[in-house]
Amino acid sequence: MFSVIYSEEFLEHKTGAFHPEKPDRLIAITNALKTADFAGKLLWRSPTPVTTRSVLPQILTAHSPYYLRQLQELAAKGGGHLDGDTPVSSRSYDVALLAVSAWLDGIDTVRESGKPAFVLARPPGHHAESSAGMGFCLFSNAAIAAFYALEQPEINRVAILDWDVHHGNGTQAIVETNPQIVYCSLHQYPCYPGTGKASEKGFHDNILNLPLPPGSDISIYQPAFEKKIIPFLNKFAPDLLIVSAGYDANADDPLANINLKPENYGLFTEYCLGITHKILFGLEGGYDLPSLSESVIATIKQCLVEY
Repeated sequence: MFSVIYSEEFLEHKTGAFHPEKPDRLIAITNALKTADFAGKLLWRSPTPVTTRSVLPQILTAHSPYYLRQLQELAAKGGGHLDGDTPVSSRSYDVALLAVSAWLDGIDTVRESGKPAFVLARPPGHHAESSAGMGFCLFSNAAIAAFYALEQPEINRVAILDWDVHHGNGTQAIVETNPQIVYCSLHQYPCYPGTGKASEKGFHDNILNLPLPPGSDISIYQPAFEKKIIPFLNKFAPDLLIVSAGYDANADDPLANINLKPENYGLFTEYCLGITHKILFGLEGGYDLPSLSESVIATIKQCLVEY
């Protein structure tokens, strides 16, 4: 069985009728998974309630207490905006806490099973910096999950692969000082948020950025994986791999100009499984609902081939 960690509470982070990062994203994905030909092989798991497990200590490994208070107070007032792109509703703080709990559950699931799992949660996280949310993101879920994984006795090295079309500036900034974590990103450049140059190597040569020009397709991505990413990750030999699984590099996505197809993510997943089967996929971007759903299907389907 393939574990999918999901809660309908993630739909309660309201962003407004015309915002691309909307609850409909998760509705489309879950509907597609429940009608997929492998639906019977999915184990749907609810995240641990934050009343049962406090996630604040884990969040504070990546974020400042000031930012947590700011976000909590903004939600308590009924909501507002952290920046022009990042709305907060009255339930957003609580939902973001539950999203972190889901990512932590994902780490535990992968550790215990030795198999991949997928966290279908929102809000996303890879743009969130230590003291600021931005780019639709509230908490840096992947970074928090990586720090949590390193607290487990059998895990000494964690890799983060970010295939979202936008560079994960928040994830990189939070983890780049830790020699036990490597971060690798393929992203359109130039594009939001303007970070992710190839010259950025981290404090321990633990950062690999592959900025790709607009119009890139699988003919560009495939050699990038085979000649750069796979050697980089294999050399590091991670005990666990976290994938910031954004699907906005699809040709149909409205927020960027990369020309991937949903089936390409099956190939990327195959590459990851060649490094380790201990993989946590966590949803980041992806705003064209059909291609988003098809891409998640391709990712999970490839994992099931390997079982």
